[in-house]
Amino acid sequence: MKLDDLRKKVDTLDKQLVRLLNDRTKVAVQIGKLKKKNGEEIYAPAREKAVMEKVASVNAGPLPDEALQAIYREIMSASLTLEHPFKIAYLGPQATFTHEAARSRFGTSVDYVSCETITDVFTQVQKRAALYGVVPIENSTEGAVTHTLDQFADTALKICAEIYLPISLHLMAKVERKQIKRIYSKAEVFGQCRRWLHSHLPGVDTIAVSSTARAAEMAARENDSGALAGALAAELYRLRVLARDVQDLSGNVTRFLVIGKQYGRPTGDDKTSLFFAVRDKVGALHDALSTLKKYNVNMTKIESRPSHSKAWEYYFFVDVEGHAADPHLQQALNDMTEHCILLTVLGAYPKAKGREG
Repeated sequence: MKLDDLRKKVDTLDKQLVRLLNDRTKVAVQIGKLKKKNGEEIYAPAREKAVMEKVASVNAGPLPDEALQAIYREIMSASLTLEHPFKIAYLGPQATFTHEAARSRFGTSVDYVSCETITDVFTQVQKRAALYGVVPIENSTEGAVTHTLDQFADTALKICAEIYLPISLHLMAKVERKQIKRIYSKAEVFGQCRRWLHSHLPGVDTIAVSSTARAAEMAARENDSGALAGALAAELYRLRVLARDVQDLSGNVTRFLVIGKQYGRPTGDDKTSLFFAVRDKVGALHDALSTLKKYNVNMTKIESRPSHSKAWEYYFFVDVEGHAADPHLQQALNDMTEHCILLTVLGAYPKAKGREG
């Protein structure tokens, strides 16, 4: 077949694709209207997971599953904005890893609201200035983000979804590497890239700033500076990536949470987050957690935080496998209340891929 014939075939397929995409979007908008009428949440993580799994199951190639799912991410992002004015609050500024995590989940078509603090993200969602928020909860090397944990103790917001984002750091600038006289980034990032900097840019000044996004912004304004930041920062500030994955250790992953007014339905592969406080007596924590073992509930994480109301009292944050609506987990939680002065389900949501980065 000649080149012109192949191009005509592509043109014909493109017309079909555009028509089918618009047909799909019309149906999605109808679904959005029904959900709004029934008082349901616009964003449905369980349905999103089902769509992505279905797309992968029917994919015969040559497109890899990841590429096809990325296309569908943008299709769903565009549909969401037509269903309802869709704003996502995130810990800013623009081009932070939290911003990147939010875009990886909600695509590029929705509106994003940059917030200065984690508290501001929660406030935006509570006031419905944003439908959902995205906040960091833990890093594989640095541990829990305690400020996020503390916010859950003070609000009624729920966890709707989780996102795992591999933290890849890149050297970026407007100029060639040999022209760089100084590099901007967060102090922690310089620590994570110490060996690479010593080997590849010895003698170059390193200047700590408030965020990797701020570093990229400064490098974009100067003709002899570079930044260590994520890929989104290079894209938004139009910087050239001069070296990729310059962190000394691989496998650094940050887990983020999507917060909203309520959590969704079971998918069969879920996680539930709990928040509780135990009675002040010997073995109270052991007794509370023993109920999970009794009903064969696997606990994957536990963190403690001071209660802020009384000295030496603590709240506990626990992640377990399963959905809060699963019968065996419901039984475990019912038994657990006997040993707790407070027990709240913070959210039940589909397990996210990417724990290994």
